[in-house]
Amino acid sequence: MKASSWFLYVLRCNDETLYTGVTTDLARRLDEHNNSLKGAKYTKTRRPVELVYWIDFEDRASAQKAEYKFKQLTRDQKKKIINERTETKNR
Repeated sequence: MKASSWFLYVLRCNDETLYTGVTTDLARRLDEHNNSLKGAKYTKTRRPVELVYWIDFEDRASAQKAEYKFKQLTRDQKKKIINERTETKNR
């Protein structure tokens, strides 16, 4: 993995809602969402959160474009994408 990689990531919150963001460091960002004041306001009241999906991009702009598109999807469409990725990893 290149140091300049950016990630689109999806978290499943304790109340079963989904949160989407971008970062360069998945482990750090997950820790921030669960344990620090640097986590998003949305996730602070929905802890703990679990990383359920991520995909890497070469630059921030590409990751943010993908984030925007992902956020436009319905909940069912998002869950389908997440489930397809999980099923592929478990094979």
